[in-house]
Amino acid sequence: MRRYLDKLKDMLTYDADREFYAKVFPGSVSRKDLMKIRYMEVDDLDDVLSIEGKNYNYPWTENIFRDCLRASNYLCWVCEELETGLIGYCIVSMAAGEAHIMNLCVDPAVQRQGAGRKMLEHMIEYVRKKTERIFLEVRPSNTKAIQLYNSLGFEEIGVRKDYYPAKEGREDAVMLALDVVSQI
Repeated sequence: MRRYLDKLKDMLTYDADREFYAKVFPGSVSRKDLMKIRYMEVDDLDDVLSIEGKNYNYPWTENIFRDCLRASNYLCWVCEELETGLIGYCIVSMAAGEAHIMNLCVDPAVQRQGAGRKMLEHMIEYVRKKTERIFLEVRPSNTKAIQLYNSLGFEEIGVRKDYYPAKEGREDAVMLALDVVSQI
C-alpha cells in the first residue's frame, strides 16, 4: 500500500521544471537537485547489494536488508537519478525518541557529488518531527563521511572500541550525534 501511495505522491509532487531547465540550460540545476529520494523496495536489493559490496570489505547480507525492510521501526530510503538509476541508500532505526543511522552508502562512482548530503538532509528533516537525537557510528578511517556528518552538525560523543571488523582485526567506531530538537 505504501508503495502505491509513494508513487501517487511522486506524480503529484513531481517537479518537471527542474528536469526541463537541466536539459535546456545545462548547468542551471545542480546534480543534487535532480536526485530523488524514495522508500526502498525489495526490487532495489540487487542495486543496493552491488553498492554495498563496492564500499565495504564486510558488507551487509541480503537477509539483513530484507529484515530492515520488514521492520516497522526502520526507515529504508534510496537515492536515484533519472539517467543513472539507484546511486545510494540510507537505513535508519527509530525508537524511544531517537533515530540511529544504521547504514548510509553511496556508489563510489558518484561519491562527493551530493547524494550522501541529500539523503542525510532528507532523513534529518523526516525524523525531526519524531525524534530528539540522531546517532551513528563511523570508522575513523572514513574521513570523507566524518567531514560530511560534521558539516551537518553531528558531533563526536564517544568511541566504541573494536566495533568494526577490519583486515588487521578490528577497528574502533567514532560515535556521533545530532540534537534535532535544538535545530527547530
